[in-house]
Amino acid sequence: MRFYVERTLRAVFTIWAALTLTFALIRFMPGGPVEKMRGEISRNNPFLTEQQIQSRLQDRLARLNINLEKPMHEQYVDYMVGFVQGNLGYSIEESRPVADIVGEALPWTLLVMVTATVLVFIIAIVWGALVAYYEGGIFDTVSSSVSILTSAVPFYVMAFALLLVFSFDMGLFPSQGRMPPLQDDRFIVGSLPAGPDFWIAAFQHAALPIASVVLTQAGLQTLAMRGNSIQVLGEDFVRVARLRGLADRRIATRYVARNAILPLYTGFLTLIGFNLGASIILEQVFRYRGLGWYMFQGLESRDYALVMGTFLVYTVALVLAVYIADLTYSKIDPRVKQGDASEAY
Repeated sequence: MRFYVERTLRAVFTIWAALTLTFALIRFMPGGPVEKMRGEISRNNPFLTEQQIQSRLQDRLARLNINLEKPMHEQYVDYMVGFVQGNLGYSIEESRPVADIVGEALPWTLLVMVTATVLVFIIAIVWGALVAYYEGGIFDTVSSSVSILTSAVPFYVMAFALLLVFSFDMGLFPSQGRMPPLQDDRFIVGSLPAGPDFWIAAFQHAALPIASVVLTQAGLQTLAMRGNSIQVLGEDFVRVARLRGLADRRIATRYVARNAILPLYTGFLTLIGFNLGASIILEQVFRYRGLGWYMFQGLESRDYALVMGTFLVYTVALVLAVYIADLTYSKIDPRVKQGDASEAY
């Protein structure tokens, strides 16, 4: 029980710290968002009086859930309560609540990044187990070399290469967007039926972003799986399986992979959180309107509510991924004691 309480308190504290950081950034940074808003209003409306500028500033800040006339502690409480209630502010650039933007964009980002991460681990588990089983052979040498080479390539470089070859040169996949333009517009207003045509079009547009992640991450995870599998191959139960005359492929995938996969479990969940953060860059390359695309647009247009709202979503997603990994790892691997993941028997 103490283990679960400690992990829960750690997750809550991390989210609270991120919320407090965003609260402070908006209000206390010298020349920060509030002063920049005041400057923008003044430059765009040179004939306004100071009182009119302040009135417009207050109206804009109210959409960000900020009221400078209240004491700071009351502003802080209002900010926290607003977050718990799902109030992430109002996007000036998009002219709608940030919560609505997150609700629309997050599923698209999850479609790409969760699919890519799952594929990475499926490939790593099977490929890594086979490579370890044939350790020292040609298959091992070639596979390890390819894994090292691909893992050294940044995902955004791979993204540009895939765009050049499979979109611009060969025309096999769309070069941008998350759906064909007309269908995407219909989806935004909620009238697009999610039938087979919808999913085919969605995965056609998501294929290159997914491939960019898979091709650059599968190699590193394969090497990790290879190392774990080589250690498992020295166990007695593997020797018994060989003496029983079981097929090499069955030993590699069923006996070796099943036990070697356990140390990768925590990495699987945390990698989902990392990939969500990486989507900020990847979605710019493919002009894929997910959460990362909106966050970047908010940065360019100084839409602070949009930036802070999407930042908080990314933070919460990563914290929850680590939290779930902590709570479930001892259930996945009974050799690990709760509260002391370093002890195994």
